[in-house]
Amino acid sequence: MSDDKDIFVVDSGSSNTILRDKRYFINLTLKNANICTIAGMANLIEGYGQANILLPKGTHLEIYDALYSPSSKRSLLSFKDIRMNGLHIETKGEGNKEFLMIFEIAQGHKKVLETIPAISTGLYCAKINMIEANATVNKVVTENFTIWHNRLGHPGSNMMRKLILNTNGHTLKERRVIPKNLTCEACSLGKLIVKPSPVKVTKETLTFLERIQGDICGPIHPPCGTFRYFMVLIDASTRWSHVCLLSTRNLAFARLLAQIIRLRAQFPDFPLKTIRLDNAGEFMSQAFNDYCMSMGVSVEHSVAHVHTQNGLAESFIKRIQLIARPLLMRSKLPVSAWGHAILHAAELIRIRPSSEHKYSPSQLLTGHEPDISHLKTFGCAIYVPIAPPQRSKMGPQRRMGIYVGYDSPTIVKYLEPTTGDLFKAMYADCHFDESSYPTLGGDNNKLVKEIAWNQTSLSWQDPRTQECELEVQKIIHLQKLANQLPDSFADPKRVTKSYIPAVNAPIRIDVQEGHNQVATESKARLKRGRPLGSKDKNTWKSKKCAMKESEVNGTLDMTEPKVPNIGTRDAELQGPEVLDNNEISINYVMSGIQWNIKNVDIDDIFAYKVALELMDITEDLEPTSILECTQRSDWIKWKEAINVDLNSLRKRNVFGPIIRTPFDIKPVGHKWVFVRKRNEHGEIVRHKAQLVAQGFSQRPGIDYEETYSPVVDATTFRFLISLAIRENLDLRLMDVVTAYLYGPLDNEIYMKVPEGIELKDKESSREQHCIKLNKSLYGLKQSGRMWYNRLSEYLVKEGYKNNPISPCIFIKKFDKGFVIIAVYVDDLNILGTSGEIFQTVEYLKKEFEMKDLGKTIFCLGLQLEYINNGILVHQMAYTEKVLKRFNMDQSHPLSSPMVVRSLDLEKDPFGPKKDDEEVLGPEVPYLSAIGALMYLASHTRPDICFAVKLLSRFSSWALERD
Repeated sequence: MSDDKDIFVVDSGSSNTILRDKRYFINLTLKNANICTIAGMANLIEGYGQANILLPKGTHLEIYDALYSPSSKRSLLSFKDIRMNGLHIETKGEGNKEFLMIFEIAQGHKKVLETIPAISTGLYCAKINMIEANATVNKVVTENFTIWHNRLGHPGSNMMRKLILNTNGHTLKERRVIPKNLTCEACSLGKLIVKPSPVKVTKETLTFLERIQGDICGPIHPPCGTFRYFMVLIDASTRWSHVCLLSTRNLAFARLLAQIIRLRAQFPDFPLKTIRLDNAGEFMSQAFNDYCMSMGVSVEHSVAHVHTQNGLAESFIKRIQLIARPLLMRSKLPVSAWGHAILHAAELIRIRPSSEHKYSPSQLLTGHEPDISHLKTFGCAIYVPIAPPQRSKMGPQRRMGIYVGYDSPTIVKYLEPTTGDLFKAMYADCHFDESSYPTLGGDNNKLVKEIAWNQTSLSWQDPRTQECELEVQKIIHLQKLANQLPDSFADPKRVTKSYIPAVNAPIRIDVQEGHNQVATESKARLKRGRPLGSKDKNTWKSKKCAMKESEVNGTLDMTEPKVPNIGTRDAELQGPEVLDNNEISINYVMSGIQWNIKNVDIDDIFAYKVALELMDITEDLEPTSILECTQRSDWIKWKEAINVDLNSLRKRNVFGPIIRTPFDIKPVGHKWVFVRKRNEHGEIVRHKAQLVAQGFSQRPGIDYEETYSPVVDATTFRFLISLAIRENLDLRLMDVVTAYLYGPLDNEIYMKVPEGIELKDKESSREQHCIKLNKSLYGLKQSGRMWYNRLSEYLVKEGYKNNPISPCIFIKKFDKGFVIIAVYVDDLNILGTSGEIFQTVEYLKKEFEMKDLGKTIFCLGLQLEYINNGILVHQMAYTEKVLKRFNMDQSHPLSSPMVVRSLDLEKDPFGPKKDDEEVLGPEVPYLSAIGALMYLASHTRPDICFAVKLLSRFSSWALERD
């Protein structure tokens, strides 16, 4: 037979069409591979791709997986590719000759397109022609197996085959060439698998959620942010899994219980029957056992140190580690980024077929093959758009980040290379460079590359406390309240909303000192947790208001600090930070506030901030929306509070007309805030609802000018108490009802139409309308100042003099006495002679609606008790909260505030650090405890002042004995 490259043989035994000339290909990927022939394996293939050919009578065939083999003796046309074009084949004999007929069936009739004769050897041979327009070669070098091997988390060859067959969004399905010997350095270094022994246990036949198993890995060193553990839950049937990071073991049960409630809500047709856990202390909760018993769920605990009884969960942890290690080794991230690698590995496992099933857990649950088109290589470079307020027309439009996974196919997560902060971006707006792997803070070849998955020396820092039981009881209580309403758990997003972190990822990864290459950026900007290139437009006060914004939104917004190696004396804790860019705001409630040891002055201001945090702590959190209020047992009281606030707004003429939003107007947002007022004993005395404006969306210089308003401080208030005792004066507390609503605005402000205010045209959309504000509203940046100016003008007009040293104090002399008014926002402490106080109160009531609260018994966290010889000032309620906050409420009291020092330096508890002692890590709230005690010592407990001052010396290197 001729050696002409245009001669082909129609072969029924060939699985792919083989072409000798690359001109037939539309696109061609050049890659050497083996092919199996009757004589064995042969290295004949040099590429593959899509090809177009013309048969002798003009029939056009499109071949999607043709193989390129210039060294082959003949070109082969596969029967399969002919049928893939919708054609049919049959043989027919005429006389002494045999023909291969290629035909199509149109409208029930057979139409012969090609007749290929058989030669003397019995083969069907003919000449093919080339389509000139397709004689191009396009080398595809990026869509290869190495790239997808990296994207999918370094699976083995068998797993790679399963993934190719059971996923969408890639081009590997059409290719039949799989490299046999793929060498990956990250896999070789990060994986070590001991061959399993023969199966000795009969396989179980379980249904979905019939049994889930859980376990915890940790403590892990170095920590990832404040996280030291991760917990896994896995379904024994489908191998569905859930992974979450933990900062302490005490939070394990709360996370487990919340996930169980979610599963019961999402899959009501699959009842949970059994939960199998190990025998660790964090999985021992009487409240949890009682809850499971009431729901008909059996809780099983494995025998201590018998790992096989919970082998599924432990093997799942090992599987995650096998994926996470190569991910970190292939990238240039430090090992402190293991949290991101763990979460990304968990996402990859959900799309991988397991050894138990042919399909992946995701496909078993959804019934659809998972789409992996959005996957990129972990740790690669990502170029994300700069937010419009921070980019200029002639400057860069994107900035570089480090890809660390995804929240959904449309949202990716990335790290800021110079700060280690975590941000999110839209997948469609990003560009990826999977050949580049940036580092955090610059190149550093001396970074530690090993992770201690179970650091036993850290276990003493994380004992199991009553906090674990308390968190479980809180979630069970919330579910009981919700179960009082039908379909209360239909929306899984509402389940235990206040106790579950909105983001299960560390906000910041430690950047090694000395490797920050951005010389043009100030240190202050890098500490704020914002993308580089963002402009520092807001003042410190406006950043403080931004924190209030997160509280208005109903979530506690705490930024994760930079956490260093706790083994050094220079260990540093980053303080609570406020994110100025809404694009990167992340809710984080796991670990509590941590303070920057080096940047915090241990003074009264710091103590006051810690005290405010402690005074805000309540076991039963307030509702965050009207919808949550309707699901609570005290909905009637909340409804009354909402109506009271709306009536106050109408009475004060706060709202102007409702108009269609003009093009050049940016309306301010709003939020309903709900608070239960408590007395000095912590008892609820009133439900209060407040419609507030979201002042964070105001623009300086346009929507407001100045924001400062003076308030009385604790020192001034104590002086007034002493003056009242010495001069035998009366002390009276007045509360101005909706004080901020009295202040006229100095700027024209429009707000989005809130719930409770009906539109005239019911078919109109609230999003297209806004309402003008006539008076100041709670939440506006200038509201406090507007109220103070309104009150000051009214008092000065009547002859009250404003104290220049303390502007919150107003004084007026009468013929027979005097009056002093101390202003603390909407609370007015009135001090003076009884007759003059009566005149002052009557004068204030002419202009403002006020409540007479009688004698002052609670203000600024100070409790006042009136006795025969004076006034007893104490902080009993605050002290109880401090003890409860630091798990000391059950401790035995001592007569002395501190231990006695020893002259022997070796025995002195306050002596220098010894070589075998470790500095306390960020999970120990030593600095917060010092601040809380300082607030107490500076106001009502001078007896502990020396002890607190002495202990504060060790704030930056606190030891276990401190």
